[in-house]
Amino acid sequence: MYKDFHQLIDHVSQEIAVTRRDFVKSGTAATAAFAALGGQSVAAAETFSSDYGPLQPVADKVTGLELLELPEGFEYITYGWHGQVMSDDTPTSGAHDGMSVVAARGNEIAIVRNHENSAGDRPAVMAPNWFDDNEAGGTSNLIFDTVNRKFVASWSSLGGTIRNCAGGRTPWGTWISCEETTAEGHGWVFEVPGFGVSDARPIRAAGRFSHEAVAIDPATGIMYETEDARPAGFYRFRPEGKWGDLHSGGTLEALAVKDQPGFVFGDNGRFPSFADGTSWDVEWVPVNDPMAEEGSALESAPGAATFTRLEGCWEDSGRIFFSATDGGSNRTGQLYEYDPRRQKLTMIYESRSASDLDSPDNIAVSPRGGLLVCEDGGQAQQRLIAVNRDATVFPFARNRISLNNGDVATIDSHFPGAANHIGAGDYRGREWAGATFYNRWLFVNIQDPGVTFAITGPWEKGSL
Repeated sequence: MYKDFHQLIDHVSQEIAVTRRDFVKSGTAATAAFAALGGQSVAAAETFSSDYGPLQPVADKVTGLELLELPEGFEYITYGWHGQVMSDDTPTSGAHDGMSVVAARGNEIAIVRNHENSAGDRPAVMAPNWFDDNEAGGTSNLIFDTVNRKFVASWSSLGGTIRNCAGGRTPWGTWISCEETTAEGHGWVFEVPGFGVSDARPIRAAGRFSHEAVAIDPATGIMYETEDARPAGFYRFRPEGKWGDLHSGGTLEALAVKDQPGFVFGDNGRFPSFADGTSWDVEWVPVNDPMAEEGSALESAPGAATFTRLEGCWEDSGRIFFSATDGGSNRTGQLYEYDPRRQKLTMIYESRSASDLDSPDNIAVSPRGGLLVCEDGGQAQQRLIAVNRDATVFPFARNRISLNNGDVATIDSHFPGAANHIGAGDYRGREWAGATFYNRWLFVNIQDPGVTFAITGPWEKGSL
């Protein structure tokens, strides 16, 4: 069903990077998934059913607690609960956010997970290398054994950062972690290896602003970046070094609509709607002060288009997908696709109702070419929403975490240390984050109380 691994071997670390071909069945599958949204025929591309049927409570295979609602036939295990003591004897930090499978060694895969902490949040990410001793954010790494179907290790890998919200995987086996802040001395992106720890060096030429997520075009090494602000820019960073080197400088640019300088997709007071499939020819304008100490990098990019709160970003088959969490006149979200080869931006889906999709945040493309969206809105039960190839949507999962004191004790019995940081309470309205696929596994977080899920099941029955 899947293509063979394409392995990039680093002769120093002997890491084997997972490329995009490990995450998609084929380039044509992913392209077909959204072909209709660009005006092509849906019927010609449709080969899968729309969804997986009704959702029902499903018990965690580890704790026995019914934490999620999933379609029939799907199951999951949990790991990395907030406070759980990790392999390096440090406690798992909280506020689980963006995440991705980034590298593999044999049957073990490496996942890097963000923690959206600020100063005072506890426990801080206790990594070997810190950027700022006063801050508590960072990343942790998880190792999952795909043969034995279990997590086998975890450790802290980057510390001393602020609000590591999302980021993105690289084609060479690392994770780019983003600070969602413009606090003094912060607002950077950092690189984290899948099998190791970060050196905590910011990639300064990629800009200083309220970073959310990134996606890298494997053909060119260009990194695309979203900004969670209002107004926000959509950026690209063109590295000057060799492929895979983001630390040797480069050029930061912002997207602009061709012949329409200052085009407004959204900003502080305007939230226009567009028909699904609307496209624009675009170009790139220089960001003259990418490391501005005050204000936004966008202010030094005359003619750049503005968006409202750009969040998730994902590369698939050479195309870049991203979300505007409060875009559209309903302010319930929009999803965009950028085609670097054609220099064309397409709004592939706009939510017309919060019941359909409420505030899209992190996004991921599945091995079968479907788009999975993490909600961060006002739903009583936050959902994972799939966007189908005919621009219809359906819920794939719902959060049903509601814990009493006995439940907390059960979690702590399987994950010692969790009870020190997790309390009883209703967490069903807390956001999903960090969706990432690997073959027949979906890994995803719920930010609070802080837990990571590994989900598997009959994917072939639907479009994910």
